[in-house]
Amino acid sequence: MTDYVLTGLVRRRAILAGEIEATHETMKRLLADLASLDATICQFDPSYKVEVIRPKAFRPPRGWAHHGEMSWLALNILRMAAEPMTTRDVALEMLVSRALDKSDIKLLRLMTKHVGVALHGQQANGTVRSQQGPGMMKLWEVAL
Repeated sequence: MTDYVLTGLVRRRAILAGEIEATHETMKRLLADLASLDATICQFDPSYKVEVIRPKAFRPPRGWAHHGEMSWLALNILRMAAEPMTTRDVALEMLVSRALDKSDIKLLRLMTKHVGVALHGQQANGTVRSQQGPGMMKLWEVAL
C-alpha cells in the first residue's frame, strides 16, 4: 500500500515542480515585456516616470468559482481550522490559497460576501453552524 502512496506523492511533487518552472518562465517573459513597454514609453516621453504607474489589480471574472466550489473551499478551510473562524477570515484564507492580493479591500469584501452566501447555504444543509462572535460577526465551524 505504501508503494501507491509514495508513487502518488512523487508524481504530485513532479507536477508542482513543473508548475513552478512554468511560472518562473512566465514571470521572466512578463518582466521582459514590461521592460520593453517602459522603453517604448520613454521613447515617446523621456521625462515620463514609469515607476509611478500603479499596477492594475487583478479582478477575478464574475463566475470565477465553478458551481459548488466556493462551498467546497470554505468547508475545507473550516475543517483545517483549530477554532471557529469569521466569514472574513475564511475569505482571507481563500484569497491566500488562490494567490490573490489579500490587501485589495474591494476584492476582500467581494470574497467575504461570496463566502457568507456559501456558508449560509451550508448552514441550511446542517453542514456548518455559526455562533455569535465579536461585534456583529459570526463565527463558523463544521458541524459534527
